[in-house]
Amino acid sequence: MIRACIPITGIWVALSVAGCASTSPHDSSAGGNQGASAGNPSAGSGTGSLAGSAGKAGEATSLGGAQSGGAGAPSGGTGMGTGGSATAGGDSGGSSAAGSSAAGSSAAGSAGAAGAVALPEFVTSAANAYWNTSAPVKKLSTGTADLKIDANTKYQRWDGFGGCFNEMGWDALSVVSSEIPRAMKLLFDAKEGANFAYGRLPLGASDYSMSWYTLDDTAGDYTMSKFSIDRDKQKLIPFIKAALATKADLHLWASPWVVPSWMMDGSNNMKSDAQTLGAHALYMARFVEEYAKEGLKIEAIHPQNEPGYARVHWTQALLIDFMKTYLGPTLAQRSLSTEVWCGTMSKDPDDTNIAKAAASDAAAMMFIKGFGVQWNLQAVVPTLAAKGPVMQTEHRCGNYNFDSPYWDKTRYDANKAQNDHLYGEESWQLIRDWINSGVNSYSAWNMVLDTVGKSLDNWPQNSLLVVDRSAKTLTATAAYYAFRHYSQYIVPGATRIGMTGSKDALAFKNPDGSIIAEVYNNGSAAKTTTVDSGGALYQFDVPAHGWATLKITP
Repeated sequence: MIRACIPITGIWVALSVAGCASTSPHDSSAGGNQGASAGNPSAGSGTGSLAGSAGKAGEATSLGGAQSGGAGAPSGGTGMGTGGSATAGGDSGGSSAAGSSAAGSSAAGSAGAAGAVALPEFVTSAANAYWNTSAPVKKLSTGTADLKIDANTKYQRWDGFGGCFNEMGWDALSVVSSEIPRAMKLLFDAKEGANFAYGRLPLGASDYSMSWYTLDDTAGDYTMSKFSIDRDKQKLIPFIKAALATKADLHLWASPWVVPSWMMDGSNNMKSDAQTLGAHALYMARFVEEYAKEGLKIEAIHPQNEPGYARVHWTQALLIDFMKTYLGPTLAQRSLSTEVWCGTMSKDPDDTNIAKAAASDAAAMMFIKGFGVQWNLQAVVPTLAAKGPVMQTEHRCGNYNFDSPYWDKTRYDANKAQNDHLYGEESWQLIRDWINSGVNSYSAWNMVLDTVGKSLDNWPQNSLLVVDRSAKTLTATAAYYAFRHYSQYIVPGATRIGMTGSKDALAFKNPDGSIIAEVYNNGSAAKTTTVDSGGALYQFDVPAHGWATLKITP
């Protein structure tokens, strides 16, 4: 995200919003359709370059006193994002297209690892009652179902959830350094945490770095002789390595927010000469190589965060040419397996048009292995999914002074983020909407911030874990639990399957055969709900303004 101004005017689907024409909707404005796409699911298949690992047998979780589980299943197909096969059939939450992955996509997260973990059969979350594993589930012999799961209706393959590493997150954690292991477990552990499979990192500074910087600010350094990741070694790389200590097979990908100023003209337009574009491709390749020396494998690069809003201005033609003529060939020439993804796209119609044009460019698609989209590009997901896997690359940050789905702009606070239950409900629904649109993976924005959460552009934003610098405490927010309900139970390699009866419910089938039902209740009273899965009836209460996860083990 880039925050250059507070929004002024713009348009959402069926909503009026505020926006600044030169910045992101999280910077700023927002255009684009936020609704789930309609239509039948489309077929998709994919292959990956890295195989998912098999689960460990007999691992148990401390959650809810669950007993030890059996051996996990290997993930099967792989990919940074791979499409799932689809059959005809509707879904009350909005039918979607599954992406077919381009050949050579890199690995999705290890499906088997989470599949081996015995999790509670049922868990609920509500205000002041998060991660309740003691709520009962009844198995009925007869009754009428409110929700019906159809395992024969298949949508997209699921590759996993993740979040972004930023300097400010590690700076906040440094205040509660003894809590760092717990924070990493909460985010990445399969048994006692959110089981995130992906880690995004900025290539150079993001708006949640401690200050703006790039990795080579020496003017005219076309050979990258002055390139250095020394700055990253201070706060960013320690954050990533702490995560890897908990999740060794975490899949890392990167995107730049800014480029070295000498690569732009006086109006912040990216220069279009071959020497500059070649140097920029080398800049990204050197990033991959230097991180490899730190033991960190960068599996994919999305060459520009939000080109339509970015501090560096790209034309559609120039960005596509950069990917197919410079970046892809440079990575290949240097024998780097790092993939090129067309991301991260955010502004509609500008970035929508870039992504669609890239998807239609045969030469570009020789190098582009997937698409990264966020914020305003939900409507284009089915179109892109027909060409390759689609990653939702950035969860909405919360706390907007413009209209937005599931948000009341009068709640905006210029002084601090509201990491409250309402943002948790907003988060649950946003994740649902993007999954229904057909994405193969989903990424949180800031995983950790302090209680204020201000960006370099002075916009206070929410996070999954919050550090109180004065009290020296670490707290998991409602949004964290919204993510965890999905991410701990729906493992990489799962397939979204049919669910009818409510737009506030989703179903998945994991590689080990378990069925996962995700249900939300926006009512003011608990709602008794009966789910039919293959003729078996399960009844439980979903708390008011809360959500629930049911795991049905074969």
